[in-house]
Amino acid sequence: MSRRGFGHNRIFYYFRGINNRIYMKKFLGTLLFIGATLNMSAVTHDEIRFHDETNDTTRITNMLIEAEKVETNFPGERLSFIAKKFLGIPYVAHTLEGEEELLTVNLDELDCTTFVETVLAMTYTVEEGRTSWRDYVFNLERMRYRKGNLNGYSSRLHYISDWIIDNSHRGNFVEATNRITQHGYVVKSIDFMSEHRSSYTSLSDSAEYARIKAIESGYRNHRFPYIKKENLRKKEVIADLREGDVVALTTRIEGLDVSHLGIITFVDNVPHLMHASMKEMKVIIDPKPLYDYMMKNRGLTGIRVIRLNHN
Repeated sequence: MSRRGFGHNRIFYYFRGINNRIYMKKFLGTLLFIGATLNMSAVTHDEIRFHDETNDTTRITNMLIEAEKVETNFPGERLSFIAKKFLGIPYVAHTLEGEEELLTVNLDELDCTTFVETVLAMTYTVEEGRTSWRDYVFNLERMRYRKGNLNGYSSRLHYISDWIIDNSHRGNFVEATNRITQHGYVVKSIDFMSEHRSSYTSLSDSAEYARIKAIESGYRNHRFPYIKKENLRKKEVIADLREGDVVALTTRIEGLDVSHLGIITFVDNVPHLMHASMKEMKVIIDPKPLYDYMMKNRGLTGIRVIRLNHN
């Protein structure tokens, strides 16, 4: 059952005499959750790799409960609130890697991708009206893996273009780049992983390598929207950005679409990048405005903007 299959117009018509928006929101969240459950199977406990199971599950539940109580106007504000709870967490790369592909849950060590995925999955869970760590784990799998199902290394959405298309198709979030003033397009073939096979231990397996190659074949001459970094100080562009926007930083690196992820937060009405910084080795709000951060990094070309639905 898809989200469209619920017939949202009928639901709103049914509830038109009800003024309790919180109740209606939770009701819709329940229906969406049931629909997602029918479409995909959640991982079992044995398929989860916790960093510290007792502390992680308790902390996740407490964070979800706290975030649910926050008054917000749109999901991005809640996303930003949750993201700021991770400021100062150490930057650690490759926490998802292991001898077998498991759903990694680690709140104590984050890189740019796991930081964004963690915050997105938490926000999505709260927006559904749910506050259990089990619901968070369900949504983390939904966002991290193709069609929401963990099924080996190649099922992980390694490329950001692939991640955006797959999640957008399933209604988890939307790409808002083409809603931003001054956006443009770039065409690029994405094949960095297969071209650098020796850098990925899992690609020593010929079957996994073949699967990655097959995925990359769908991204030959891939066209995607972006906002050139030179335009990020324009008032009309800044006006279109929102607190809690997820931004994917596009790159000049051959065969790669995006080289870094972060979240927009405004400081004195100026957008800054909240991210897991390899340079600072922790999650930070970068002291430089987003425009200055981008211009200082010659390898970066611009940004793509992702938002939770209804944001």
